[in-house]
Amino acid sequence: MQTTNPEILNIDRVAQPIPRGMARRRLHHGLQLVCLVAVVLTAAPAAHAIFHFDIRFDAGSPFFGGGHSRHDMWRRAALESNARLSRRLARALGNKQSGAAADAIVEPDVTLSQYTQQGHSLTVGVGTPPQPSKVILDLGSDLLWTQCSLVGPTAKQLEPVFDAARSSSFSVLPCSSKPCQEGTFTNKTCTDSRCAYENDYGIMTSTGVLATETFTFGAHQNFSANLTFGCGKLTNGTIAGASGIMGVSPGPLSVLKQLSITKFSYCLTPFTDHKTSPVMFGAMADLGKYKTTGKVQTIPLLKNPVEDIYYYVPMVGISIGSKRLDVPEAILALRPDGTGGTVLDSATTLAYLVEPAFKELKKAVMEGMKLPAANRSIDDYPVCFELPRGMSMEGVQVPPLVLHFAGDAEMSLPRDSYFQEPSPGMMCLAVMQAPFEGAPNVIGNVQQQNMHVLYDLGNRKFSYAPTKCDSI
Repeated sequence: MQTTNPEILNIDRVAQPIPRGMARRRLHHGLQLVCLVAVVLTAAPAAHAIFHFDIRFDAGSPFFGGGHSRHDMWRRAALESNARLSRRLARALGNKQSGAAADAIVEPDVTLSQYTQQGHSLTVGVGTPPQPSKVILDLGSDLLWTQCSLVGPTAKQLEPVFDAARSSSFSVLPCSSKPCQEGTFTNKTCTDSRCAYENDYGIMTSTGVLATETFTFGAHQNFSANLTFGCGKLTNGTIAGASGIMGVSPGPLSVLKQLSITKFSYCLTPFTDHKTSPVMFGAMADLGKYKTTGKVQTIPLLKNPVEDIYYYVPMVGISIGSKRLDVPEAILALRPDGTGGTVLDSATTLAYLVEPAFKELKKAVMEGMKLPAANRSIDDYPVCFELPRGMSMEGVQVPPLVLHFAGDAEMSLPRDSYFQEPSPGMMCLAVMQAPFEGAPNVIGNVQQQNMHVLYDLGNRKFSYAPTKCDSI
């Protein structure tokens, strides 16, 4: 296994949530998919391996180069977040009710490519010899897939579509294969002994066949691994020129599972700052190695009893400042049937609370805000206030929104993590009511901004600490 000195990987976040996760396993919204550009060290799937990605959002994407104001970014993000979340949650809930060397890291050597408003991509090599493919990093889905000529006409993309006939290492998986049996797809059928699937990503749908192939990461140092992936195409929607998606959710087909990667962390800068954000996989995912502005706290990662859909945490209460809201712990809990609970989502821009909790929060905000309530709403923001003429949200002081977790841990969210200004003169609560009974609470990416968070999958722990993310 070849190694080099560790390097931090960075992402540049955009305001807009990006198509995320698979219908069955994930909540979506707007998480935003982190775009990626990778440098990876790999080993055979049976061995431990640690990815190290250099991830940046490109300033040439619409939110950065298209002349959009901060207000427009917030507004667009909210609209996409809600549209995707409702559809994907409905499918997820319906499905529930129906039943390499560990310390090896390589230096980043892949350049970032623009992925427009739908996200950003990383370029990987697919096949032998490698063919370039740009895939979106998705923390809310597990399947790695790329558009493939084997399955017919595909959506337009920047690089040539992967041609399986040109690869000596390509192999289609039969329906009897373990990945086909264990994978959680929107739909699955067997055609000519091939494992055919369909996945709904909320704003787009992909179909394809499961296969195995050699994936190569790194523009100059090539590290390869044999992975199960989807040889597919889009049948609905668009991914704006990219080739596919790389899912890193808790699901069974995740690259994390396939390569035994047990830890990853990220620290998201506010998307309106146009700055980079670090994301670390493997040995570098260690909050103790980086400077924080607050203490590191650790809570359990809960397991959904029905499916590996999201990353769940034990939220037990909510406060505004020092005032604890009348929100019973039971209504926030993950239920035995797999519904409810609280999930972390890097692609959902807004936060979502179940109805009783949202009503209590709304009541407390309405009573405590020293601004007149707006007589109109902005897009999908349900609670807005009118700012004094000539004043921006930065001039308004509000107490933190505090999320309480089991074991006396708490996450204190400053104003900019739960309020937004989607229109000049309008200050709106960036928290929504969960769309229907059974939906989980969602801690979105805006709530996680300037928070270094660590997912320790091996020990089933989630750690976090306030951090100036652009200083890592």
